[in-house]
Amino acid sequence: MSYSIKQIKKINPKSCILIEGLPGIGNVGKIAVDFMIDAFKAEKVYEIYSNSFPHAVFVNEKNLVELPSIEIYHAENNKNNFLLLSGDIQPVDEVSCHKFCNEILLLAKKYKCKEIITLGGIGLSQIPKKPKVYSTANTKKIIKKYSSKNLSNNIHGVVGPIIGVSGLLVGLAKRQNIPAMALLAETYAHQNYIGIKGAKEILKVLKENLKLKIDISQLDDEIVNIETEILEKTKKISQIQRSKKSTKDNITDYIG
Repeated sequence: MSYSIKQIKKINPKSCILIEGLPGIGNVGKIAVDFMIDAFKAEKVYEIYSNSFPHAVFVNEKNLVELPSIEIYHAENNKNNFLLLSGDIQPVDEVSCHKFCNEILLLAKKYKCKEIITLGGIGLSQIPKKPKVYSTANTKKIIKKYSSKNLSNNIHGVVGPIIGVSGLLVGLAKRQNIPAMALLAETYAHQNYIGIKGAKEILKVLKENLKLKIDISQLDDEIVNIETEILEKTKKISQIQRSKKSTKDNITDYIG
């Protein structure tokens, strides 16, 4: 497998917080990061393509094909520099996921990222009225740093293995001495469900702790656009991606 990482724009930030949100259960992480990209008016700095991505293309509004891609954006908000990782898909197997995460960590080191935060969902059998947000990390220090009324770090027994980039990136970051944390919001475990509520709860945690200048209520106005994009892309591509769920003993595996 190989990765083509195309740099779109040169940046030179002093230090960054890398926030990842790729398709997964409820697409919670992707919704949150895509909203931040729009709200921050972030600029695209990298496009990533790979022969380990699903063997499919999308047909765009111009009736032309587009390869699945993952993109990295840069933005500043309230004196913080952010690298925002989003995209259409995730690597489809274990080996390609490891290689992808290591490529991202090389970029994180290049831009002297001080933290990595991954975002995703915890699939439930019913739609949660008020989704809870759970955190886990590769160091206790970063867990203590982030706090919120609706954030719990008592996650053991709530989820099983955190499968995919959102889990592996946190684990591998420890080898690079980068503090990393996963924020996972409860959502409905159905392929057609769009986890807007879970994404909003994660954004509230980020806004409170990072003092973000964003209006989260605007996410409600973006629902139509978000649903159109996600249902046209990630719903279709998920049909050929590996999925894995477990409900034994009320423990849920998390993919993404």
